[in-house]
Amino acid sequence: MMENMISSLWIIVLVTAIVFCIIFLCSKSKSKHSSLRSTPSSKTSCQLPLGTLGWPFVGETIEFISCACSDRPESFMDRRRRMYGKVFKSHIFGTPTIVSTDAEVSRFVLQSDAKAFVPFYPKSLTELMGKSSILLINGSLQRKIHGLVGSFFKSPHLKNQITRDMQSYVQQSMDKWRDDQPIFIQDETKNIAFQVLVKALISLNPGEEMKILKKLFQEFILGLMSFPVKVPGSQLYRSLQAKKGMVKIVHKIIQSKRNSGMISSTVPKDVVDVLLKDASELLTDDLIADNMIDMMIPGEDSVPVLMTLAIKYLSDYPAALHQLTGENMKLKRLKAQNGKPLVWSDYLSLPFTQSVITETLRMGNIIIGVMRKAMKNVEIKGYLIPKGWCVFAYFRSVHLDENHYDWPYQFNPWRWQNKDISSSYNFTPFGGGQRLCPGLDLARLETAIFLHHFVTNFRWVAKDDTIVHFPTVRMKKRMPIWVKRREDSW
Repeated sequence: MMENMISSLWIIVLVTAIVFCIIFLCSKSKSKHSSLRSTPSSKTSCQLPLGTLGWPFVGETIEFISCACSDRPESFMDRRRRMYGKVFKSHIFGTPTIVSTDAEVSRFVLQSDAKAFVPFYPKSLTELMGKSSILLINGSLQRKIHGLVGSFFKSPHLKNQITRDMQSYVQQSMDKWRDDQPIFIQDETKNIAFQVLVKALISLNPGEEMKILKKLFQEFILGLMSFPVKVPGSQLYRSLQAKKGMVKIVHKIIQSKRNSGMISSTVPKDVVDVLLKDASELLTDDLIADNMIDMMIPGEDSVPVLMTLAIKYLSDYPAALHQLTGENMKLKRLKAQNGKPLVWSDYLSLPFTQSVITETLRMGNIIIGVMRKAMKNVEIKGYLIPKGWCVFAYFRSVHLDENHYDWPYQFNPWRWQNKDISSSYNFTPFGGGQRLCPGLDLARLETAIFLHHFVTNFRWVAKDDTIVHFPTVRMKKRMPIWVKRREDSW
């Protein structure tokens, strides 16, 4: 039954993508045909990259999705790289697209401002996010919100809070684990990470309101890859209604903070406090509420998947698990001897654990890439990116390129030892430029905390499971494992 349901889901995704392409292109046929016929200006020697636009209307979307659903999702890109080079033209998801699997070109796109490139997302996603979402806005307002949130996420105050909350929620979760039934790591990490992130965003603690919010959020997130029609009964309509319910909850929290009169006089406890303290009057309550919902997505998606994939790879590579366990056991013994609790800097100071997280990000490619729309003709490395076309910076191909990494399909945390990854062109799991994920340090911290408590308290046997790569990265069977509590001290 489960396999039939998954097969049906892929059919729906394929049909949705095809129909979306036809509707999107038919509605804009004039502008698209004009764009496709345009030739580079006589003032430039740059040319469009080689490639093909595929079939009328649908382009190469069907083949892209077909490959994305396979166990080698980068095969679509690899085939074209061999024929056309690392930068090529295509036509996917309803728009002519320049695909970049070149680290330098992708970095250039990520570093560019809104005068050159702006975000591009499917219509269903833009409907759900809203015009004021940090994912969609540009210019000074985007920089302001990103800067405020990024600074708060880097603060020792929040890292201390995240550490306390993660330790508490992880312990609560693991206390319920039994050795006579499977534990689904993907479900456990989603529950933990969502609660931690919501606490950091709006100071909502576990309880009935959190349960309501999570239920609404799960309905909301289903619409991100849905057919872009918002009639009653459609998934997009249900997701929009769910978002309205979540916004009401956040508005109530915002109003409570305003009524307390303590916003300006206290240290910010959460992201809402940070944004309410801004004196520019650009950040309205509606804008803040909408963005709080958008910022919950990593708690349901990317961060739990990072934790889950780390367990998957460690289960498959005993040597890596052995070294990581030894490192964490040593820290646990040291803290016990000193009689001191673990703090956030302890978790981030574990070099091999951080190498495991980095290698998980490289191989897992939780975010396979980003799409940007060119606001003018852009030239880079001899290529022309025409105004109105999209650029798909495909991170997965770079992270699995044998020219950058020896044996790229082998999980090898040791490759990262004594390496500075902050300036690497070839490693961009969190994006880059002005839209670099502000929560990247927190994602690493949360994963390190989970791994520490997991490996120091349990031995486990993982059941067979496979990684699904589309429409989002996840485990097909939710990563079931059988656990046994440790009785030794390593």
